[in-house]
Amino acid sequence: MILDVHQVTKEFPLGAETVRALRGIDLSVERGEFVAIMGPSGSGKSTLMNILGCLDTPTAGTYALDGAPVETLRDDALAAIRNRKVGFVFQTFNLLPRFPAWKNVELPLTYGGLTRRERRRRAESALESVQLGHRLGHLPNQLSGGERQRVAIARALVNGPAVLLADEPTGNLDSKVGAEILALFSHLNAAEGVTIVLVTHDPLVGRAARRMVRLKDGLKVSDERDSDLT
Repeated sequence: MILDVHQVTKEFPLGAETVRALRGIDLSVERGEFVAIMGPSGSGKSTLMNILGCLDTPTAGTYALDGAPVETLRDDALAAIRNRKVGFVFQTFNLLPRFPAWKNVELPLTYGGLTRRERRRRAESALESVQLGHRLGHLPNQLSGGERQRVAIARALVNGPAVLLADEPTGNLDSKVGAEILALFSHLNAAEGVTIVLVTHDPLVGRAARRMVRLKDGLKVSDERDSDLT
C-alpha cells in the first residue's frame, strides 16, 4: 500500500467558528494505481492533497505513506519524507526562470549526496522519459506551456518517488496540450508503473485516470474503478 488514509479529519479555526474541511476520509492507494480525486470548490480535495503530500497534517485519523506513519511527524521529519517519497506537479509549473530545463530537474537531487555528473545523468534521463531530451539546455521562457509542464513532471520523477501528486496539472494549458499531458501521465502509469494521484475539478481530466474518487463537503461520496468508469 502506497497511501493509506483512515478516518482523517481536518479542521481550521475561522474566527469564532471551526471549518471542518475533511470529515473522516478513508482512502487506500495501491502501488501502480492512477487515481483522480474530484470535487467542486470547497469539497476538501486540496486539503486532502496537502495531507497526502505531507504539506499538512490531519487533525485526527491516521495516514501511512509507503508504510510509514506520518500523521504525528514534526515539520522537519515531514519535509524529509516528502522529499524522498513524493513528487509534485503543480498547475503553475514552478520552474526557476534562469535555470535551463536540466538544471530545474536536477534541483531535488542537490542535497542527496550525489556527484555532479550523476545528478546531471539522472536529470537528463528524467527529461528523456517525458520526451524532452532535445530541450535540455532551454530556459523556461524558451519552452511552450506543455514543455514547461513536462519539465515539471521530470523534476517530480527524478528522485524516484513512491507517488506522483498532480494538482490541476492541465489548468494552465489549452485542451490539446492538456490532452497530451494526460496521455503522458497514462503512459508513465501503464508503461513505467508510476503511482499517480491527480486532483481536479474537471471531469474530462478525471476520466484519464483508472480510478475516480469524488469528494463533497469533506466526505468521500464515491469511489469508482476501471470497469465502473467505462
